[in-house]
Amino acid sequence: MGGRTAWVLHVDLDQFVAAVEVLRRPELAGRPVVVGGRGDPTERGVVSTASYEARAFGVRSGMPLRVAARRLPDAVFLPVDAAEYEAVSDRVMTALRSLDAVVEVLGWDEAFLGARTHDPEALARRAQDVVRAATGLACSVGVGDNKVRAKIATGHGKPAGVFRLTAENWSQVMGGRPTIELWGVGTRVSRRLAALGVTTVDELGSAPVEALVEEFGPRMGVWYHELGQGLGPQTVDDRPWVPRGHSRETTFQENLTTPEEVRAAVRELADRVVRDVTDDGRPVVRVALKIRYAPFVTTGTSRTLPEPTRDPAALLEALTALAARVEDREVRLLGVRAEMAMPDDTDRAGRTPVRGRI
Repeated sequence: MGGRTAWVLHVDLDQFVAAVEVLRRPELAGRPVVVGGRGDPTERGVVSTASYEARAFGVRSGMPLRVAARRLPDAVFLPVDAAEYEAVSDRVMTALRSLDAVVEVLGWDEAFLGARTHDPEALARRAQDVVRAATGLACSVGVGDNKVRAKIATGHGKPAGVFRLTAENWSQVMGGRPTIELWGVGTRVSRRLAALGVTTVDELGSAPVEALVEEFGPRMGVWYHELGQGLGPQTVDDRPWVPRGHSRETTFQENLTTPEEVRAAVRELADRVVRDVTDDGRPVVRVALKIRYAPFVTTGTSRTLPEPTRDPAALLEALTALAARVEDREVRLLGVRAEMAMPDDTDRAGRTPVRGRI
């Protein structure tokens, strides 16, 4: 390799879904665009994505469409078109595979690249060029010495920029920032860390690992400690992603008010999930039900099956039995999930490790 260094790059399409819609409707450029549900903010549904212009007014992914409409009544609301986003994503990933790099697809709008090169920024700019040439879309690229730093670097490069984050500048860039800015640390975890006196990234990296293990357990406690130091995996793997499970959920335009309505809705979702897992071919080991009660309280229930099974009848019975655990309250959303056995040679992230690929 002539002494070239191994790098991990994280490619993230800027405001992907909204950008795809603007490509289809150029007259929307510069306007606040909100994509979610069936595109009707008077209906129940949540924001899938919002353009930067909409985000400036506080509209965020996961926000109820009605709330988004109150904050920004002049926004353009559009329905989700998953087939179109998937087609554009395929073109993006095909373009990235034309580079001299290993490509690990993370979703519609992001991927890791693994490569040995003297100039990772040049590779990042080539990635931006090939994506724009193939789709007209802009992307940001984070350059790192592992996946954690590359992923976090991307946020510093947005929009449409390139940023390098390595062990050399980790503390300078991230040390004083709040822990919630780390990949994988959400609101709840950051609050639990704050209760331990850990509020910044540097404090997390230097915290006694024993205290973190006591709070989060032996696996996650160590993981958060390493995360505070910017440590993480370096291997980029181009094997197809193996999902842990299949799920379906529905937000109802009118609340379900009777046990009969709940059972019928769970049965309909379960039928669809059973078809999904049957097509997948792996046995199911666990089933779960997500419930959102009115006005907006979300909870869930699950059970591990006595033994893994592929039997559609047994799966349907296990899934529909979860409906009996729903409280006698009005229900606005239900989601059904079946978790499958992973191949023996996959890691906990559901991906087959490949060593020495970069």
